[in-house]
Amino acid sequence: MTIRTILVDDEPLATQGLQLRLQAHDDIEVIETCTNGREAIRAIKTNKPDLVFLDIQMPGFDGFSVVQGLMEVEPPLFVFVTAYSDHAIRAFEAQAVDYLMKPVDETRLSDTLDRVRQRLSEKRGVEEVERLKGVLAEVAPEAADAMADGTEDGPSSNRFEKLINIKDRGQIFRVDVDSIERIDAAGDYMCIYTGDNTLILRETMKDLEKRLDPRRFQRIHRSTIVNLDLVKQVKPHTNGECFLVLNSGAQVKVSRSYRDVVARFVH
Repeated sequence: MTIRTILVDDEPLATQGLQLRLQAHDDIEVIETCTNGREAIRAIKTNKPDLVFLDIQMPGFDGFSVVQGLMEVEPPLFVFVTAYSDHAIRAFEAQAVDYLMKPVDETRLSDTLDRVRQRLSEKRGVEEVERLKGVLAEVAPEAADAMADGTEDGPSSNRFEKLINIKDRGQIFRVDVDSIERIDAAGDYMCIYTGDNTLILRETMKDLEKRLDPRRFQRIHRSTIVNLDLVKQVKPHTNGECFLVLNSGAQVKVSRSYRDVVARFVH
């Protein structure tokens, strides 16, 4: 699939440098470049791109203002590009796919584009299902009703990932989701614990949750997700909290605000 892309930066050299790096990726089509926020909003509304590389610090409308200016339309995926690292948290709060530092590193750019491709694939998969439902509703109402009735246990249950690719320490690990025992948030990174390994994944907790089956993977703390299939014991603790003992012997605390959620799955 071709990823229709707009570049937004008030520095022409930065735009040219990013364009050169994107040329190595055959599926990226740069359809327009913009030099300020207002120009970017008009271009995005007109062209409806899949992806926007967006500078944060620009005169007038900054990058965050561009995102806010598109609230009433279907937004593209955003990757923020900046020379300043202190905007990282706000960038992810704005639902950015990623956050790149200038000058853009080719390896980091490749990792970012892999995430973009995955997001677009998931989005287009959902759109195709909705289109199919619409067609069925017109030509075969009974089939459409059956599809709707079977949604929870049918195709949508297969949308959760069985394998996750994790690039760590210069290697790519293909991790079987069944082997993941717990996940801890550490800033902009996730620590993935399997029975015999610990890997670091650059992704937000919110994005990772969408990729995992919630019937098995539940958040038990603001920064911890646990595979409930690998819980072997529940140990009560003070103040309404408790600990889960995992197959590896690790113990993780369940905060009070998440205890009721876990109680539905752990018996």
